[in-house]
Amino acid sequence: MMIDLSHFTPGLSLIGGLLIGAAAAVLVLFNGRIAGISGILGGLLSLPRKDMAWRITFLLGMIGAPVIANLLDKPAMAQIDASWGGILVAGFLVGLGTRYASGCTSGHGVCGISRGAIRSLVATLTFMATGFLTVFVQRHLLGG
Repeated sequence: MMIDLSHFTPGLSLIGGLLIGAAAAVLVLFNGRIAGISGILGGLLSLPRKDMAWRITFLLGMIGAPVIANLLDKPAMAQIDASWGGILVAGFLVGLGTRYASGCTSGHGVCGISRGAIRSLVATLTFMATGFLTVFVQRHLLGG
């Protein structure tokens, strides 16, 4: 296995991880809420809509960060080799999975594990194993 050193950014990755952890800690300490993105977004889509201000602010921050990075000439460019149909199907499946798992990777992986929740550990291990299996099947069995 070769590491593409031009795209290997452990320093920036560490800073990003610290910022995610800090945002999750601030949200739980000052608002008593878990920084699970599916729950934050789901709370905006369900009726009656409660706590809209902090949910919208949190989501705007997630959207605003890459916009600011682009303005500072540090674009966060991701290359996605999939059709819009594939992206929509994948998004639907992820949304369905977060409902079955009672949370998403941020809620379980970042917040749940740090709280010592066993179900979050199981959910995160399931997410990771499924991802590993999907990549293996796609790359090695289907030749993609």
